[in-house]
Amino acid sequence: MNNLNGKVAYITGGSKGIGYGTAAKLLAAGMRVAISSRTLASAQKAALELSPDPSKILALESDVSSHESEVTAISAVESHFGQLDVLVANAGVGHFASIQDLTIEEWNETINTNLTGVFNSVKASIEPLKKTKGYIITIASLAGTNFFEKASAYNASKFGLVGFTQAVMLDLRPLGIKVSTIMPGSVATNFNDHVPSDADSWKIQPEDIGQLVLDLLNMNPRTLPSKVEVRPSMPGKG
Repeated sequence: MNNLNGKVAYITGGSKGIGYGTAAKLLAAGMRVAISSRTLASAQKAALELSPDPSKILALESDVSSHESEVTAISAVESHFGQLDVLVANAGVGHFASIQDLTIEEWNETINTNLTGVFNSVKASIEPLKKTKGYIITIASLAGTNFFEKASAYNASKFGLVGFTQAVMLDLRPLGIKVSTIMPGSVATNFNDHVPSDADSWKIQPEDIGQLVLDLLNMNPRTLPSKVEVRPSMPGKG
């Protein structure tokens, strides 16, 4: 992985936030990148902002909660770029409410996107990644190890994602596929309808997670940081 020039990454939820910041970092490192969103227009808008060169970037419409949709997306990545080297399973949602108020629909969307969605992306990517001895990076959360009130669905999805990723790491390591999970704390993104502003300057920025992805890909191949916790250097200011 250390020579990243021309390598191909597929980033789910790549039209904004962590996915967008990661795409920018990987493109700057010479990689070719596919980004997906639940709407093609969002993916195309982000792709055009990231690079005007269609040989470098591909916009895709995909709903990670559908395995068929992810199979189609990854097939399109292979068709367009000829290979897949890196999956960044980043797409996620958050619904926060007391268990008394959390709806069945909110529970299902959270689990189907944050946990089953990653399963779908990983499952669909295994065969192409076996060919390239590639890398899977899932974007979890510190909420995958720290529980808090009004987060039963989100905690469940992220606790599950951390455990899922670590088990997959053991499954795929003998095949030459590396697997890591990144567990960020507070990140300045549009997550949960938040609008980033100067008040978020203390938080991790999306491009910081992109840099961490890049650092993992540049790690000496004999070493695998399988689980990485990352948080703001200073405590929150608001």
